[in-house]
Amino acid sequence: MEPPTSSRLNSRKRRKDGSGPNGATDLDGIPPKMSRHSFGLREPAPFSDEVEIDYSKPYIRVTYEEAMRGTPLDRPVRVYADGIFDLFHSGHARALMQAKNLFPNTYLIVGVCSDELTHNFKGFTVMNENERYDAVQHCRYVDEVVRNAPWTLTPEFLAEHRIDFVAHDDIPYSSAGSDDVYKHIKEAGMFAPTQRTEGISTSDIITRIVRDYDVYARRNLQRGYTAKELNVSFINEKKYHLQERVDKVKKRVKDVEEKSKEFVQKVEEKSIDLIQKWEEKSREFIGNFLEMFGPEGALKHMLKEGKGRMLQAISPKQSPSSSPTHDRSPSPSFRWPFSTKTPPSSPANRSRNESAVTYDISEDEED
Repeated sequence: MEPPTSSRLNSRKRRKDGSGPNGATDLDGIPPKMSRHSFGLREPAPFSDEVEIDYSKPYIRVTYEEAMRGTPLDRPVRVYADGIFDLFHSGHARALMQAKNLFPNTYLIVGVCSDELTHNFKGFTVMNENERYDAVQHCRYVDEVVRNAPWTLTPEFLAEHRIDFVAHDDIPYSSAGSDDVYKHIKEAGMFAPTQRTEGISTSDIITRIVRDYDVYARRNLQRGYTAKELNVSFINEKKYHLQERVDKVKKRVKDVEEKSKEFVQKVEEKSIDLIQKWEEKSREFIGNFLEMFGPEGALKHMLKEGKGRMLQAISPKQSPSSSPTHDRSPSPSFRWPFSTKTPPSSPANRSRNESAVTYDISEDEED
């Protein structure tokens, strides 16, 4: 029988192109978010011998149909689930959750068998009975705990605790000389099946510990437990200590190798970066060198300009031989004292002064 809360546990389908949070769409079976407040109880579940039952009212069992329709608040459906609950884990909690949600109004009573009964019919337990009682008490789905619960449910026990239904997985549970200890419960129509959680059980947890016994023994020795507390021989104790030291050395070597790999990787990255920068700088340097000292570089142009300036300073340009002549007014003639002749002149100036000499002679003749 599926629990009523199965609709709340729908798988969430996610799509990459979804418009909702985490890729979810409106078609996905995502339950609506609830307001933040505490659902859990503040106190552990009480023991059955601490709960007062009003025996004045007659005990009348409800049918399955009446339980599914819902009962009044003052008359919840009393569901009983029993077990050993050794190494209490999520598989136990899920089974009790299903039992609690079998009907709309459920009062869950959980029976826990004692150590004596468990060791006789099933085997040795890891946790003692008080630890198992306490673990079940603190499960949020439990309303009441029955200590020293019976291995086989009798009609007297069912009537004493006014049980309407018994919840357990539907797999036949052979024990105490019976093929199924819940056979008479099923025949009476009081059995309500639940589903087992695959992949987790007390036997699975014990199997993991036995399989990795050396690992856990070494760990607990390192944490301060003595070899006597762990039931470890003297030789195994020394072997575990030696293995622990060897593992530490291996871990150190591994750490050194990883650090050396990281160092080499960083050196390679930096060397590649330096080579790239060196190539860039070398190209820049070569370009600047050619721009300055190349065949058509700036230095050649500077030398040419300097050479031209030096030649111009050493040998300046001569003035042109055929300069334009300007008409100048004749300078007044100079007459040598006590002489009627003009002073001797150069052949170049002789023709120029002929007119002036003639002019002077004509004036003297007139005088």
